[in-house]
Amino acid sequence: MSAPPTSVGTRSHTGLALLVIMIGVLMVAIDTTIVVLALPVMQRSLHVALSAVIWVIIGYLLTITLVSTQVGRLGDVFGRVKMYEAGFLVFIVGSALCALATNEGTIIGFRIIQGLGGALVMANSGAVIADTFPPNKLGRAYGFNSVGYTVGAIFGILLGGVIVTYFSWRWIFWVNVPIGIVAYGLALKVLHDSGKRQKQKLDLVGMLVLGLGLFGVLWGITKLATDPFSTEIFLYLVIGVALMVAFIFVEKAREAPMVHLSIFKVPTMTPTLTAAFFQGLANYAVLFLVIMYLQGVREYSPLKASLLLVPGYIIGSFVGPVSGKLADKVGPILPATVGLGIQVVALLLYAQLGTTTGMWVVVLASVVSGIGASAFFPANNSAVMKASPPEMFGIASGMLRTFSNVGMVFSFAVAILVAARSIPRNLAFAIFVGTTQLTSHLANVFTSGLHSAFYASMIFMALAAALSATRVFMRSWRRTSAR
Repeated sequence: MSAPPTSVGTRSHTGLALLVIMIGVLMVAIDTTIVVLALPVMQRSLHVALSAVIWVIIGYLLTITLVSTQVGRLGDVFGRVKMYEAGFLVFIVGSALCALATNEGTIIGFRIIQGLGGALVMANSGAVIADTFPPNKLGRAYGFNSVGYTVGAIFGILLGGVIVTYFSWRWIFWVNVPIGIVAYGLALKVLHDSGKRQKQKLDLVGMLVLGLGLFGVLWGITKLATDPFSTEIFLYLVIGVALMVAFIFVEKAREAPMVHLSIFKVPTMTPTLTAAFFQGLANYAVLFLVIMYLQGVREYSPLKASLLLVPGYIIGSFVGPVSGKLADKVGPILPATVGLGIQVVALLLYAQLGTTTGMWVVVLASVVSGIGASAFFPANNSAVMKASPPEMFGIASGMLRTFSNVGMVFSFAVAILVAARSIPRNLAFAIFVGTTQLTSHLANVFTSGLHSAFYASMIFMALAAALSATRVFMRSWRRTSAR
């Protein structure tokens, strides 16, 4: 395993380094939630088509998904701290450009630039932590890093509501600029590269094939949310799936593949990464499904709806460090698997929401979900980095982000598609982006559709828990084989 940290000389400097890393993750997390509340205002201000506004979010996530392994690889070559710091600069520029956007094309294009910066930060943050902390303290470090993401999500909700209500939507992007500049200055002063460097090649061909495949499937799914099934949609789906299958064969033939298939030979890596995928597929939809329910069925304002979810994030921020510390003591499998099981319970609670349900149920479900997610993330992150050879920290960190983000991207699209099955697609999509509300006679019907989406998420989350639990049997089998 990696040597004790050499990038910082004292415990206080190590803590400061972790704080800088947390700020970077916080910035990316803010823009994962803050934009949701601003979608209706942005759509009207920039005259974005209803069917295209979803790509303001998906374009950002898809970019992070596609380039995570590549920028993680750049970290292995040029220095993980250097690439992490470069992420700040790209994110700052992308945020400023988003604030200056004038139409549909520019806002989506500038969000892609912002996503590139986010990928540099997220993919290299895990590797920087692995370089900075010894193996027996990784879980605790990832636990505190998860606090950065949780606090960012809270700030995104609160800032988004306040900014959209009292200021121009453009300030949801301008706020990143001063924060990013301060964080970049701190990173230059505090963080220093210490890990081994390896010569790596980028897999642009693989990235292109996977990108086109994901785009085809996502475009087909999102079109189904607004339009009836057609030959065009069918072709997008078929070609997208075909390209994703072809991607596997392309990667086998590449000298330096985007998805390093050899890493799956590392014991427990496969269930760890696939658990991250299914957790993202199940969990990322929850925020949007609940907001659809609160805005469309209960007719709450975006700010009031989002405030009901804040307690879950707050309590979750205290659970992350505890879970990370537990992962260091007993191993990451138990807290990660228990965390997934807790999230299944949260989804079951959400699936009971009706047109007259007390709001305490929403708060309770958000708290349970926050506890489960905060127990899972630091433990699972620790499992990936502890299983990975030190020279592959960047690749492993990037692949973890890729698997999780692929799940998140599809979760967003699947949530709309499943929830929209009960009422006309255009109406459901308009409710989703906050541009209209339900009439009373459709509320019960639409709630039934939301229940189906929550139950689908439960299945995905249960599958993630099952995959995580298999690591117990794999570990026992290895111990038996070693005797």
